[in-house]
Amino acid sequence: MTLRAPERPARRARRRRGYALFALFAFPNLALIAVFAYWPILANLYLSLTSWDFISPEPLYVGLTNYTSMLASPSFHKVLWVSVVWVVVVVGISLVLGVLLALLFSRKLPGTSAVTGIVFTPHVVSGAAIAVVWLFIFDPNYGLARVVFEAFGADSPDWTTDADWALPALLIVSIWKGVGFVSIVYLAGIQGLPTDVLEAARLDGAGPVQTFLRVMLPLLSPTTFFLVITQTIGAFQAFDIIAVMTSGGPASATTTLSWFIYEQAFLRSNVGLSAAAGTVMFVLLMLITALQFRFVEKRVHY
Repeated sequence: MTLRAPERPARRARRRRGYALFALFAFPNLALIAVFAYWPILANLYLSLTSWDFISPEPLYVGLTNYTSMLASPSFHKVLWVSVVWVVVVVGISLVLGVLLALLFSRKLPGTSAVTGIVFTPHVVSGAAIAVVWLFIFDPNYGLARVVFEAFGADSPDWTTDADWALPALLIVSIWKGVGFVSIVYLAGIQGLPTDVLEAARLDGAGPVQTFLRVMLPLLSPTTFFLVITQTIGAFQAFDIIAVMTSGGPASATTTLSWFIYEQAFLRSNVGLSAAAGTVMFVLLMLITALQFRFVEKRVHY
């Protein structure tokens, strides 16, 4: 049995200096994260257990009343359903269109750079500005969409005031705004694929469709995994387009969780119910992200 030699004072001093230097650089970041990320979560959780209207001096503790009333409400069930439809449609269609556009951009056809910039531009433009433009496009009397319907001998619907058309209208706008970002990320992934693997697939007789489905898509799985997580979180937080175009209407047809949280807090002064809905959204996002890491990541080929 050998005894460990005592640590030299100089080595202990260097180690202490290393720990102190690490704490010096890490503490400001940890403090900012604690103040601007974790503390708001805890404060929101506390407010969800209270009844407050922004005017009363102190929130009134009511326990789980906000949660029980909210989860038992059919109107909140509709909000959850609209949110699920929103996330599934926006994320799914954005990924499909994005990878197809990325394939087109990767061919380096004449004018590809200009078209790529045009497609990506909506992503960096304010959502409120985009919503104003699409309000004009969807106008049943003067909008550009009217021309398309008239070409088929039909009248343009009341996109933003008809409960059957309002949600599809917002989905179109949201997908149009975000698909440019998805296509650029996929384009970067395609350009980083190993050329020898693609060339080997061609030499083995694989056609373009087979090469895409059986070679490129599996190799793009890390990119897809990243986009699924980020786009899901972004879709749940969609707000500006809804606020400008429909304000959650008509008849709550476009009320998602994010708009419900805003409506309850700032339009109805029901801070406790708003905080409870915010907690539900936080839990849903955590569960979805955890499930994606638990099951989807197994299919990712790094």
